[in-house]
Amino acid sequence: MWHTAPVPSLLSRVPGGAGAALATVSIIIPAYNEASGIGELLAYLRRTTADEPDLEIIVADGGSTDDTRKLARRAGATVVRSPRKGRAAQLNYGARQASGHILYFLHADSYPPPGFLADLRRARRQGYGSGCYRLAFDHGHWFLRFSAWCTRLPLLLVRFGDQSLFVQRKLFAQISGFREDLLVMEDQEIVRRLQACGPFRVLPRAVTTSARKYLDNGVFRLQAVFTLLAGLYWLGVSQPRLVELYRRLIRQDKL
Repeated sequence: MWHTAPVPSLLSRVPGGAGAALATVSIIIPAYNEASGIGELLAYLRRTTADEPDLEIIVADGGSTDDTRKLARRAGATVVRSPRKGRAAQLNYGARQASGHILYFLHADSYPPPGFLADLRRARRQGYGSGCYRLAFDHGHWFLRFSAWCTRLPLLLVRFGDQSLFVQRKLFAQISGFREDLLVMEDQEIVRRLQACGPFRVLPRAVTTSARKYLDNGVFRLQAVFTLLAGLYWLGVSQPRLVELYRRLIRQDKL
């Protein structure tokens, strides 16, 4: 049985209608011990949206033990502390605090292209309820470039959270948000449900994300681990088992 945190406030606070002149956007960033990069990301977002000084940026923190919250507040973001750690739980919690027509979920080490707000609003006017960008890495390794190229394909298997995700607020409420019982593969799972609800747009530009985890674990090794985890997920292997494998096989401190 699926379990998600309820999001009734989203349904009751959908502003305006489809004819609104300028759709508002809420950027929601899940964070856990991101002090090394959160300030730089938020500064970039402010620079690239300088013509919209009131843009809502919410950092949904999962209980960081470093200076993530302090640095995010200093950079002008609204910081909320999620009662539960976990990307899905943090994203849902951030969404409940948001007020925009469009919810834009962005990882703390991913940078959308300049002008991304116009892309999101254009997709909304064209009737897309949800979508994402293609992916690019901040490292030139040939296999990473190939993997990033594959994200332009219309396949669920190449939809990853690093590509960011935009969703109309009403649609996000309709599907009850992210599944909080998923600590692994929550990104592909929500895209599957969104695609079942209507047109999903893969935008023709790219989000640039950090290759740090690939470099720390080995590019080919990490891709093999991700492929294994995805295959086991689609075969129905339980989340506790997937999380155990993730922690055992991947050098990281986030999950």
